[in-house]
Amino acid sequence: MAQHSELDSFLQDGNYDGYLVDASSEDANQKYISGFDAPDPFITLYTVNGMRMLVSGLEYGRACKQSRSDTIKRLSEYKFEELVAERGSIDARMQVIAEFILEERESSKLVVPGNFPLETADGLRLKGIEIEIDSSRELSKIRSCKNEEEIEQIRRVQEATEEAMHIAEKMISEANIRNGILHKNGEILTSEIVKSEIELALMKRGCDAGDTIVASGGQGADPHHSGEGPLIANVPIIVDIFPQDKISGYHADMTRTWVKGTPSSEVLRRYAATVKAMETAIEMIRPGITGNEIHNVVCDIYEEEGYETLRSNPATDTGFIHSTGHGVGLDIHEFPRINSEHVVLQTGNVITVEPGLYDPIEGGIRVEDLILVTKSGYENLTRYPKKILA
Repeated sequence: MAQHSELDSFLQDGNYDGYLVDASSEDANQKYISGFDAPDPFITLYTVNGMRMLVSGLEYGRACKQSRSDTIKRLSEYKFEELVAERGSIDARMQVIAEFILEERESSKLVVPGNFPLETADGLRLKGIEIEIDSSRELSKIRSCKNEEEIEQIRRVQEATEEAMHIAEKMISEANIRNGILHKNGEILTSEIVKSEIELALMKRGCDAGDTIVASGGQGADPHHSGEGPLIANVPIIVDIFPQDKISGYHADMTRTWVKGTPSSEVLRRYAATVKAMETAIEMIRPGITGNEIHNVVCDIYEEEGYETLRSNPATDTGFIHSTGHGVGLDIHEFPRINSEHVVLQTGNVITVEPGLYDPIEGGIRVEDLILVTKSGYENLTRYPKKILA
C-alpha cells in the first residue's frame, strides 16, 4: 500500500489511531484512500502502519486484487449473518465494524470525513470508539495536490472533453437560422440533440458526461440550467462539459460560449470583459497566491466595466454571481475554491478559472479553462480556442 505522508502526519499530530471511511467508491475520499471501486458502502481504516478494509463476501475477491489495502476482511469472518438474525442488520453491522476496528487495539480514537454517516458514527460511539470529524478538511486538502499519475488522468479526460466540445461547436456552427431558431438537417436543433452527441462522444472515450449544459438565451442566465428545447439564434449559447472517467474517477471541466448569428453590442462587450477577467486571473496563478486575491481581481475587472458582482452587491441575481473557480479531481467541485475565502494555492492543485456574466435579457456568458498549478506558475490544460462566433 502507498502511504500518504501528509495523512500520516495529520493522524500523528492529532493522536488519532486512524482515518475511517464508510462509503461506496462514489465517495471521493473512499476512492482516493482505498483505490477500490464498489457500488455499495464498505469500510476502510487507514493507519500509519497500513490499511485495512472490511467488505462483503460479494466484493472480497475483487478487493483482494484491486484495492490498495494491506488487509481485507469479510463481514462473514465476524459472524455477520448470525448477528443479523439475532439483532437486526443495523446493530449487527455496528458490532462487526467495532470488532474490526478494535481487533488490533483495546481502544481507538478515529477521525472521519465530514460526510461520514451519522448512523455509523453514533453506533461506534456506543461501542466505546471515539469518533471525531475532520473539521479542517485535511483529507480534502491532501487530495487537492495531485501527483503525476493523477494529473495524467485529468489530462486524458480533458482531451475527451475537448473532442466533445468540438462536436458541439460544429453542430452549432453548421446550423441554419430559420425564424430565429437553429436548424440542422431540416430539423430544429435542440439542447437535447447537442447534449446527446456530447454524451455519445464522451462514452466512446470511457467517460460519463454527467449533467452537461447546453443553454441558450435566458436559460443561460441561470448558471446551472442544463438547457432544454430549441437553440436560439443571435444570443449566447453556453456549453459546459464536465465529464468523469469511468475507471479512474477523475474529472475535467470546460465551458465555451458562442453566438450563432449576430450578437448584440452588449453581448460582445460582456464577452470581452469575461475573457479579459479570465486571462488576467490565469496569469496570476502560482504557488503561494490566494484564491481570494484572484477572485478580487476578477471582481475588479467586472465592476470597472459597470457590472455588479456578489462582492459589490451580495443580493444581486445578475452580473457575476458565482465564484471564479474551484478544484477538480475525483470530485467535480473540490478544494481549493477560488472565491472570497483565503486559501493558498499549492503546486499540484488543478483548478478551473470560469468568470461569467448573467442577465435574463442578454443571456449568460461563461468561459472556463482548466489550470494546473506548477512549481514555477501554471500550465493551462485547456487547448481549446475561445471565440464568440460559432
